[in-house]
Amino acid sequence: MKQKLYILGIFTTLLIFIGIVLKLNHMAGAMITITIGIASTFLLFLPAALVDNFKSEGTRQNLLLYIVTWITCFVVFLAALFKIGHWPLAGSLMLIAIPFPYIVFLPVFLIVTSKNRNFNIYNTVFVLMLLVINSVFTGLLALNVSKTRVDQSFSLSGNYRTIEGIVDNLPAAATETKVDKDVDEVLKTIADYRAIILTQEKISPEQWRDNPETLLSPDSRGLAGQALLNSGDRPAGIRLFNSLKNLVAGLETTPGYSDIAGIAPAIFDMQVPSGFEEEWTSWKFNDNHLSWVLIYLDGLEANLKMIKAIPISVKK
Repeated sequence: MKQKLYILGIFTTLLIFIGIVLKLNHMAGAMITITIGIASTFLLFLPAALVDNFKSEGTRQNLLLYIVTWITCFVVFLAALFKIGHWPLAGSLMLIAIPFPYIVFLPVFLIVTSKNRNFNIYNTVFVLMLLVINSVFTGLLALNVSKTRVDQSFSLSGNYRTIEGIVDNLPAAATETKVDKDVDEVLKTIADYRAIILTQEKISPEQWRDNPETLLSPDSRGLAGQALLNSGDRPAGIRLFNSLKNLVAGLETTPGYSDIAGIAPAIFDMQVPSGFEEEWTSWKFNDNHLSWVLIYLDGLEANLKMIKAIPISVKK
């Protein structure tokens, strides 16, 4: 039995490790491998290991501890899986998973082990140290981005606003094409998104343009995505992505825009590193820092206005 457990443990660990390597290199099959590895860990390996250890003790005294241990692993691993996969509810699950070991597992562990006179105190110290290490790494992962990176985003935002000001002062085209109308639709979506996000931060679009440093939480992740979800945009960013896809399709079928159509996905930053289109919304809004979501919208707006400003004679 022990040998089978070791083999199963090595197998699940390898699956997770391979999946993470694939994920880091944005290769296909990453999430499938990670999902199988994590599911195998808390559905096969952990139950088998806990049952084997429970039977070897020959007592039902610590049954509650074994059950709580499995539940804790289930909650933490499930939250990690959703977070890695950028799936909906990942943030909510992380909010549950992070304190769960401390408010559920640790009290049960201390109560159960305190009743066992033969329990080694070093095991308690070891568990406490693991929880401390977990706290440290959680804190490190949750650290806000550096002030330098935030300042860079503010500088970029100012540059984009300068470009927009120049383009806005150019003479308007005498005739409006379907592409121009599609561009206007995307611009409207961008304006809506910006207003929704900034309203949550209790500042106006004008305040953002005049002084980006008034942003309350520029280095926080997920705030933009949550604001869009609260507005009914599910998944967060899907309306913008669909508008951009519609614009690209229009560029491809409208005479004079073929060259722009070929590079449009790169200009609009629609190419997800993982290669999976369905991850675009999470990549852009749920997992990005608030300042960089807003700078993306500013940059996208400037690029769209420049495309619209190109004279028809040049496009042809």
